[in-house]
Amino acid sequence: VQLQASGGGLVQAGGSLRLSCAASGRTFSSYNMGWFRQASGKERDFVAVISWSGAITYYTDSVKGRFTISRDNAKNTVYLQMNSLKPEDAAVYYCNARRLIRTSFENYWGQGTQVTVSS
Repeated sequence: VQLQASGGGLVQAGGSLRLSCAASGRTFSSYNMGWFRQASGKERDFVAVISWSGAITYYTDSVKGRFTISRDNAKNTVYLQMNSLKPEDAAVYYCNARRLIRTSFENYWGQGTQVTVSS
């Protein structure tokens, strides 16, 4: 699976952005998809995840109520709608595809898209 993230940019605090992550391959719908972010000088942190069917989502506490993860399996794409952005949301955002194959995880990362939030 190859992942291509897009949609990042510069936005003022309180604004919105929608990130997209397009996946190649015919098995997209079998992967749980996630978004992670890495601020400058910090570790990569979990942001949100959506199950393969889209039925289950989970968010880190700091983005609950502001971010929404969704997916369109017909388009092989996962989205992250980010509203009410704060300066602390600024980071490089990475999409992730993960699935369990027997007893081990298959894991892929996109190249990242930069989100900058001005105060």
